Amino acid sequence: MARQDIPLEQVSVGVTARKDNWWIKPLLVFLGFSTFIVYSTWAAFQNADYFFNGNGAQYLSPFYSPLLYGQADAHPVFGTEHPAWWPGWLPFSPALLILWAPGGFRFTCYYYRGAYYKSFWLDPPACAVGEPRKGYRGEQKLPLILQNIHRYFLYVALLFIVILTYDAVISFIFVNPDGTKSFGIGIGSFVITINVILLSGYTLGCHSFRHMVGGKLDCFSKNPVRAKSWECVTCLNSKHMTWAWFSLFWVGFTDLYVRLCAAGIWTDWRIL
Repeated sequence: MARQDIPLEQVSVGVTARKDNWWIKPLLVFLGFSTFIVYSTWAAFQNADYFFNGNGAQYLSPFYSPLLYGQADAHPVFGTEHPAWWPGWLPFSPALLILWAPGGFRFTCYYYRGAYYKSFWLDPPACAVGEPRKGYRGEQKLPLILQNIHRYFLYVALLFIVILTYDAVISFIFVNPDGTKSFGIGIGSFVITINVILLSGYTLGCHSFRHMVGGKLDCFSKNPVRAKSWECVTCLNSKHMTWAWFSLFWVGFTDLYVRLCAAGIWTDWRIL
């Protein structure tokens, strides 16, 4: 089928017959995204205070996990020195090696696309509201055609859930003064565990994961396991926007919590 650009009836940006406060939602989305982008970019370049090792607790910021290179007490995978191929003009931070994966997963997310198309590109800012473009091309050309790689980012995001779950388990293993390890609970243990739960709800409710689990099935009754899995994913998918925003806020807060504890500004109270 041949593709054809569809001309739009051009009106001035923001012109509408709507009487409600249609601009509030795109404005809040713009402010929410902008705040997270600014904070996460700043945190990624810090290369400091991403690991808390005090009072027996061991918390690693999700912005730096898995830690490929970094401080020795955080047990980096490849060592404490940055890789030799890293360009000298670019400040090194281990977060820059891994944030492309969760960032790419969110940037290409079906929900987030609609949200930032409206709030940043005004395409359109809201239903029945004037936009600044004369035609509609969809996602058929560069750069927006790259949005179709979302399903591949999903595979990496699922791996990150496993890694962050491991970090959550470690947050309950405290190191005693004599060097032995025992079960313990700190406020940070809850913060990191909640982060995994929210990220799991967001990732496992992904539209692509829903298709992966239950797609291409003509008869669910012949595949009861996949049918039940599809129902569970569909339940998460129905609240995908809620999971997306709560997980976005909490992953940023988790980094902030670890960062302030590592800097000695906040105290991580040990409950058990």
